[in-house]
Amino acid sequence: MREPVAPSQGSAKAGAVNATTEAPPTNTGGQDGAVKRTALLAIGAIGVVYGDIGTSPLYALRECFTGPHGIAPSHENVLGVLSLIFWSLIITVSVKYLVFVLRADNRGEGGILALMALVAQRLRSGEAPRARPLLVTMGIFGASLLYGDGIITPAISVLSAVEGLSVATPIFEPYVLPITLIILLGLFLVQRHGTGGIGNVFGPFMCLWFIVLAVLGVKELVHNPSVLWALSPVQGVLFFVHNGGHGFLVLGAVFLVVTGGESLYTDMGHFGRTPIRWAWFALVLPSLMLNYLGQGALLLRNPDASRNPFFLIAPEWARYPLVALAAGAATIASQAVISGAFSNTRQAMQLGYCPRMEVVHTSAEEKGQIYLPGLNWMLLIGVVLLVLGFRTSSNLAGAYGIAVSTAMLMTTCMAYVVARERWHVGRAVALPIMLVFLTVELFFFSANAVKIPEGGWFPLALAAVLFTLMTTWKRGREILAAKLRAASMDLKDLLESFQGEHAPVRVPGTAVFMTGNPEGSPPALLHNLKHNKVLHEQVVLLTILSEDVPHVSSEERVEVQPIEQGFVRLIARYGFMENPSIPDILKKGREKGLQFQLMSTSFFLGRETLIPSKKPGMAMWREALFSWMSRNARSATAYFRIPPNRVVELGTQVEL
Repeated sequence: MREPVAPSQGSAKAGAVNATTEAPPTNTGGQDGAVKRTALLAIGAIGVVYGDIGTSPLYALRECFTGPHGIAPSHENVLGVLSLIFWSLIITVSVKYLVFVLRADNRGEGGILALMALVAQRLRSGEAPRARPLLVTMGIFGASLLYGDGIITPAISVLSAVEGLSVATPIFEPYVLPITLIILLGLFLVQRHGTGGIGNVFGPFMCLWFIVLAVLGVKELVHNPSVLWALSPVQGVLFFVHNGGHGFLVLGAVFLVVTGGESLYTDMGHFGRTPIRWAWFALVLPSLMLNYLGQGALLLRNPDASRNPFFLIAPEWARYPLVALAAGAATIASQAVISGAFSNTRQAMQLGYCPRMEVVHTSAEEKGQIYLPGLNWMLLIGVVLLVLGFRTSSNLAGAYGIAVSTAMLMTTCMAYVVARERWHVGRAVALPIMLVFLTVELFFFSANAVKIPEGGWFPLALAAVLFTLMTTWKRGREILAAKLRAASMDLKDLLESFQGEHAPVRVPGTAVFMTGNPEGSPPALLHNLKHNKVLHEQVVLLTILSEDVPHVSSEERVEVQPIEQGFVRLIARYGFMENPSIPDILKKGREKGLQFQLMSTSFFLGRETLIPSKKPGMAMWREALFSWMSRNARSATAYFRIPPNRVVELGTQVEL
């Protein structure tokens, strides 16, 4: 279904860094060409998609044995933890995301908001069961949770990498925090230049990173191959038998190995399902497991190495280069998360859950490469405060996990609905599969819930604030649209009123009135008639509709509907991965017969002054919040790229 985008309503697309949809590779070079293209996309996926999960070896195993709920690195415990890590990667990442969830695409695009748009379609068509609004709410809250991940990932990844300096020599210990802040500051400062240039080296660099992970693991494995017994699920079961409740708490640290799993789905539209799967099974999963097993083999030989097994697994001469390599990998992981936050925000804007923000395109070739200045600085402030507040990656690990585990639960529930309704999978098949995933994720969620007092409260508090803002904006726009519709006049009645002596004076040129109501007459048109008592020779009523699909084809973009007496209705459709553009709409309209001269065209926009009231709708504090958000939203002129010297704004007061 669709949602109208009024001139004062937030809308923008949120999407991929490289918006390619899942489709079979073109046959330009035969089968060899298709394989080569898929391989190149797989390398790109390694650089963008797997940065987060690829830096987990820096801290995940360490937290299992030294964190707040760490367990003694005995022989049985090491094998048990490694078994849990292996089967977590297999069940949660390999099976759930790579095999099942990646199939739940919205015309090639993934992510929790794209999934929510699929679930919401029946809600808007009036065919929804009672649970549908709950699922939509889960999708919004899940998207809010991922912003916490977007702030924590840069902090914990870069901190973990730089902490390797203190492993190499204690001399650097006082400088870990300043170096971390310098790297993070530099990372956020370069965002305005775009990721196109440095993105070309992400893939090869991360390939090198995963190869190094594998080599370091194999180096230790050859000295103690008995650690391979950890691949048996029996070791994981015995771990819980021997450790009971303490073993359950360790799951909160084990979960750190799969925290990048949600990114696989979010980034599906960048590269497609097949390259992401190739990258995982051919390189990423083997490299990660070899490194975890190598760290485990080191702990079997030297339990004291649990203080930082990742860096201690390397020979002394390689530790400084390894720190540099880890810092680069952590920066890339952070870059991917930041770009994802930009994309999610633009997607939320287009779906009507976020006010307009400035969106800067950093590439003339790739529409998905964007930069949001306001969000960038908010993320930077959040990351710096986290680093200064928590000070070590071990402390940050307490805040990491609860947000992602909650989002994973919501993704599973919505994917089940998609499987039943869109794939027509029987309940007897879909329900047991979902229950397996839910059981694993509920264990992870419960173990992470214990970490709420240790820092897990931060992403939950942030998500609660963002959820309140998003739902307030959505509800506020609905109330405002209803008020404006009530104040408008049926277009047919308006045109009939122009007959005879009541006909307004017509002046040369074209007037474009933006309206979120594709049926009635815009309030700005009525105000113009009331105060100026004139009407242009041609009146264009422009409505921009936001569809529940990522992209709208060029042929379906614009619809021109001639009415009468010089009135024309112009309807433009955009997907939630696209940016509305008035010049683009007018160009498409001209191709479909709309006649106008830009220099004799005026754009009339409504500007509402919102007044909170005790009328039914929202609580007073939410109305005040919505009013504040509306005042601080980016102007419609700048957002829709309307020529500023052709704009006329007509204000009105609206009681919410």
